[in-house]
Amino acid sequence: MTDVHSPAVRSKNMRAIRSTNTKPELKIRSALHGRGFRYRLNYSGLPGKPDLVLKKYRAAIFVHGCFWHQHSCELFKWPASNREFWKAKLTQNHIRDLSNEAKLAGLGWRTATIRECSLKGSNRKSLDEIVETIANWLISMNCHPLEIQGNKSK
Repeated sequence: MTDVHSPAVRSKNMRAIRSTNTKPELKIRSALHGRGFRYRLNYSGLPGKPDLVLKKYRAAIFVHGCFWHQHSCELFKWPASNREFWKAKLTQNHIRDLSNEAKLAGLGWRTATIRECSLKGSNRKSLDEIVETIANWLISMNCHPLEIQGNKSK
């Protein structure tokens, strides 16, 4: 299947995709701030430049889009054109995510990954449920990585 857009239009569309201040990220930030948590944004002093860093809890939170981070959910679909390029790019993103998590753990940081599908789509969870899970994880000082994703299909 060929692309419905010209290369110039497709390039313009791809450039418009944000890497920071995405809707899912803004929802999580707002809800955590409302619960009294304070954080730094896109902290470049740590591997992977986490979306939120809570130094008090030694925690780094990533809010990942399901497409860009190759999450196997209803929101992820392989592009129909230029498959080899996308396979290589998205696989590289996934490998980089795993590497950054390992580096953070080695530095004594805890990591949480919030998937876009937990906030969007037919299998989403309530924002209150997501924030409650994050808050409990932060306060517990649990060393295990946290991953929040959408509910499994029935």
